[in-house]
Amino acid sequence: MGGAEILASLRELGTAAGSAEAREHGRLANAHPPVLRTADRFGLRIDEVEFHPSWHWMLRTGVGLGLAGAAWTSDEPDAHLRRAAGFVAWTGIEPGHACPMTMTYAAVPALAADPAQAARWTALLASATYDPGLREPTGKAGLLAGMGMTEKQGGSDVRTNSTVATARSSGDYTLRGHKWFTSAPMNDLFFVLAQAPGGLSCFVVPRVRPDGSRNAVRIVRLKDKLGNRSNASAELEFEDAHAVRLGEEGRGVRTIIEMVAATRLDCVLGSAALMRRAVAEASWHAAHRSAFGSVLIEKPAMSGVIADLALESEGATMLALRLAHSVDRRTDPHEIALRRIALPLAKFWVCKRTPPVCVEAMECMGGNGYVEESGMPLLVRESPLNSIWEGSGNVNALDVLRAATRSPDAVQAWRDEVALAGAAALDAAAESVVDELRAAAADPVTGEGRARRIAARMAVVLQGSLLARHSTSYVADAFLASRVEVGDRGVFGALPPSVGPTDTAAIVRRALPHP
Repeated sequence: MGGAEILASLRELGTAAGSAEAREHGRLANAHPPVLRTADRFGLRIDEVEFHPSWHWMLRTGVGLGLAGAAWTSDEPDAHLRRAAGFVAWTGIEPGHACPMTMTYAAVPALAADPAQAARWTALLASATYDPGLREPTGKAGLLAGMGMTEKQGGSDVRTNSTVATARSSGDYTLRGHKWFTSAPMNDLFFVLAQAPGGLSCFVVPRVRPDGSRNAVRIVRLKDKLGNRSNASAELEFEDAHAVRLGEEGRGVRTIIEMVAATRLDCVLGSAALMRRAVAEASWHAAHRSAFGSVLIEKPAMSGVIADLALESEGATMLALRLAHSVDRRTDPHEIALRRIALPLAKFWVCKRTPPVCVEAMECMGGNGYVEESGMPLLVRESPLNSIWEGSGNVNALDVLRAATRSPDAVQAWRDEVALAGAAALDAAAESVVDELRAAAADPVTGEGRARRIAARMAVVLQGSLLARHSTSYVADAFLASRVEVGDRGVFGALPPSVGPTDTAAIVRRALPHP
């Protein structure tokens, strides 16, 4: 996937991501959460959120490096793969600011439902200029987008949304209702679901109306969350807010599903970024900490744990980048079919594996890892988020079953992708999974209960194929032996005997950050 050109183009980003300056800005953005200002000193409603200067530094740099919507208008043949690699390297520093960039990236494909809206907003959403502040959006140098789907009575069941859209004679709409969870409320545009006369529909809602006045979007409160503290996640109310329909009435879910798919990709990338940093922190600590007579990383027990964590991280990164590579070939029939099933299974598995990776990596650092200064508590608090966001585990596992049932070409695309490795163990595992898929489809009552195991198994087998084709032999062999051939696994640090000390040491060396 990709080549030397992509690596060369990411040199500036990598240097910035590895700098002490970026790490300090990330720390400050997380340490100083946003503050809601509902009114100004005269008592006038403003509904603004104040951020620490380091938040703006992180976003200005990330957007400037092309991590928001720029890939969609780039002439580079592998623009989405490049962006994905940069996203993994950059967002591990401070994950909260990734949300506005993700939403902006995901908004662009949703605009395809309406050529007029696409012409109006795409270039601004693809801009590499961060232009904060609430102003009339078409007059800004760059825009950030958000999404408002879930409501308190329905959650993921968005078809129960109660926000009402009323058509006006001018052709636009007014929205009245609420949204239970909307990230980044200071973004310029929001893609929102509401009930129009023709059914659930998608709308573009700007924070500032075309005449320059503030739109009637009220911020009720900011959520007090486990992690993602630098990012303002808000509860919103619309009081006859100005909105423009995107796509046809009654086709809101179909319209916004493109945004959901792109957001799920970033969930996988973001989780891979968290794993990558966690393993880097743990391996670096173990390589420089002496105890019980030698450096920790030379102890077989510690070396085994870090090697196991490194395998999980590399498998996650490889799968995430493969999905981004597929977006660069989004009109290819094989890639379309593969994304249909590989995206939800990757979202399910990679995001779900992130919390145990981060917790185990923190334990490698002992008490030092448990204090805020280490940076590990930030990773641990952040680690469950991507598994919840854009459909929790059950939602994505069931989506895998739906894809398998409704799109047989998706299962075939997955099998074809696995077969490229030419490994007998992978082929046997793939056949076993397909047999279980058939059994699940034949008995829907019990089939739903198998969804999580099927999604997990399909993800692991696909990761194994990718590592066999693109990684070193000792990484691929260890992954297959510890994850594909043995089936379900328990704790980290339990690699099978076939993964000997030599391979374990090589995997650990590969995971170590270069000085």
